[in-house]
Amino acid sequence: MNLFRQLPKIDKLIADDSFKHLNRNILTKLAKKYIDNLRDKIKNNKIEEINYSQIIEDLKKEYAQTLKPSLTPVINATGITVHTNLGRSLIDESIYDSAKYVVCNYCNLEYDLDKGKRGDRYHHTTQALRELLNCEDALIVNNNAAAVFLILNTFAKDKESIVSRGELVEIGGSFRVPDVMRESGTKLVEVGTTNKTKLSDYENAITQNTAIVMKVHKSNYTIEGFTQETDFSEISALAKEKNLIDYYDLGSGYIPRLSWGLSEAEPSIFKLLECNPSLISFSGDKLFGSVQAGIIIGKKELIDKLKTNQLLRMFRVDKVTLALLEQTILAYRTKKYEAIPTISMLNATVEELEKRAKSLAKNFKIDYEIKESKTYVGGGTMPNRKIPTVVIALNGDAVTLEKLFRANNIIGRIEDDKFVLDMRSLREKDFQQIIETVNEIPCKI
Repeated sequence: MNLFRQLPKIDKLIADDSFKHLNRNILTKLAKKYIDNLRDKIKNNKIEEINYSQIIEDLKKEYAQTLKPSLTPVINATGITVHTNLGRSLIDESIYDSAKYVVCNYCNLEYDLDKGKRGDRYHHTTQALRELLNCEDALIVNNNAAAVFLILNTFAKDKESIVSRGELVEIGGSFRVPDVMRESGTKLVEVGTTNKTKLSDYENAITQNTAIVMKVHKSNYTIEGFTQETDFSEISALAKEKNLIDYYDLGSGYIPRLSWGLSEAEPSIFKLLECNPSLISFSGDKLFGSVQAGIIIGKKELIDKLKTNQLLRMFRVDKVTLALLEQTILAYRTKKYEAIPTISMLNATVEELEKRAKSLAKNFKIDYEIKESKTYVGGGTMPNRKIPTVVIALNGDAVTLEKLFRANNIIGRIEDDKFVLDMRSLREKDFQQIIETVNEIPCKI
């Protein structure tokens, strides 16, 4: 019997009553792929019959699979708190619920309730930022790269911006500061050397065409050895003396002091504000622990000019981002740091992590070892600064275990040829799924 002749025609197959409520375009693509696969199996003598009913059922399952969202929750057992690949900062449910009440209703996003007329969408969040940071004004855009671009385009288009050679950062996804600067329309003026940049290097580079003296935080690398860099306070003072804009691309900003000496490794927003800077920008997620956004703070007259740049329309954020960010800022203002998961995770003590590890592992039906280890913050912050943590190391082939856990949306890491679950980034709400996964392993290997 010729199996090729038994293969259903695509047009007749998709016209089957079982598919009458399905999207024809999607179904057609699935059906073509399925029939092509059957044809290959016939050529290779891998099937002996064509089961039409089975074809219908298989296509219905594949169609249902296409309707499942690709974006899905995972459990972060890597120990990297601000894990860029896993969504960076977590949003606490209390903050989400407060923002949800606004987002799921009409709101006064751009409406002034007192005056009964159009208002400023940035007012709500920037007012909270002004009170938190005691800065003149603030502006929110969709990420820190947009903040850098907007600032340079507004104040230094067709003019010069001075930056140290040692600060020409490349961030994730091959986005490079020099490229962002060039696209903004400013002329990049590199000063100093890779390892040493003095105040005199900045001063000697200033011309009549200079607009900005800029410092970029080395967020994802360090330079060791024979080095020197100019403190922002000196750059700021020089810019003021020359009637120029001083700007710090901070990248990641934090509010309360961080444990493990992290506050000494990362510039403090409050310390930088003591320099009375023109502008500073940083990310809304990362160490700030909220949603992805670019936060610009500084002089009101400069923020007002940024608002007149037509590019701001392309970089503006929606009500979801603004609502979540405002709730995070309010939590900081009331010192409810437990509502900022990033801060809670980073500041957890080794004793706390060990206690959680014992609570979790006592339910395991496989051999394990609880031990102290080291991890990193992540998110392009403090690249060489290790912090203490506690891990549960599972006995067994590490590569196999990693795949089994990943199949259950649990992402761990391999350390010293052991698959480990790092308690630094785990939450107690994750425990039950981890226990179930661990105890199913003996049946799968």
